[in-house]
Amino acid sequence: MTTPAPRFAGVVPPAVTPLTDEGEVDVPSLERLVEWLLDGGVDGIFALGSSGETVFLTDRQRDLALEAIVKTVGGAVPVIAGCIEPTTRRVAERAAASTKLGADGLVVTAPFYAIVGPHEIERHFRSLAAEVELPVLAYDIPVCVHSKLSVDLLTRLAADGALAGVKDSSGDDVAFRQLALAIGEQAPGRDFSLLTGHEVVVDAMMLAGASGAVPGLGNVDPAGYARLHRACLAGDWAQARREQDRLARLFRIVDAADPATAAGATRGVGAFKTALALLGVIAGNAVSLPLRRLDAAETARVRAHLELAGLL
Repeated sequence: MTTPAPRFAGVVPPAVTPLTDEGEVDVPSLERLVEWLLDGGVDGIFALGSSGETVFLTDRQRDLALEAIVKTVGGAVPVIAGCIEPTTRRVAERAAASTKLGADGLVVTAPFYAIVGPHEIERHFRSLAAEVELPVLAYDIPVCVHSKLSVDLLTRLAADGALAGVKDSSGDDVAFRQLALAIGEQAPGRDFSLLTGHEVVVDAMMLAGASGAVPGLGNVDPAGYARLHRACLAGDWAQARREQDRLARLFRIVDAADPATAAGATRGVGAFKTALALLGVIAGNAVSLPLRRLDAAETARVRAHLELAGLL
């Protein structure tokens, strides 16, 4: 018997949040972005993730962005909403707001800022699962929250139905492969999503058992990631590799920013927004303070990569 695909699967880009020069959510640009993603063939949208600058936004701005995304999607694909807060009660508040605004699932990290261990992290996820109405996906991103979610913990939570999936941005491909094996052995048949955020090796992660990908670069080339995903599903690994190689080259846009004056989100989100502005999808490449937008010379480097990838 073939196991049905999880509800949250395929290409699920973490949508950027376009901003005006004054730092407000640019709703018309966000609506065009969502339409661009849907036209590209995505299978879902992750609102208010790292690429969406969620930690830089106020609750009012988060609500506005999520409302615009859900309304524009119109039920065409699932929308999962980041509830990225340092403690359990604060996550629960964001979960309630996201539920009210029409999200289909919630994405939650381990607690951060406060020093916690594995027992506190497990109580965090179990408490939320017991309280919220929507499916919860764990967001494994130790570079930001400084806690790695263990295979044993995630497998227990999956087997008990406390988690509906994992969005893995740990970069630990060995742990991801072990998690895929453990889920198959200890929670067989459960609707559990294994989503990789490792956007330059999606083909390898699909071969390892991923349900899909959450690629930040998918904002820029959603159709490319959709083609990659279809090739993986068809078992056409040669075609998948060709598409993945093209996307890996395109990912070099994150190196467009001058490393002497930019790091982290400025390079990633800044490059994605700059590319989207060049493509005419969003109005401009403004980012949240203390990030800075890419300048003219950096923008020219992004343009060169878009041309090389056949997007311009």
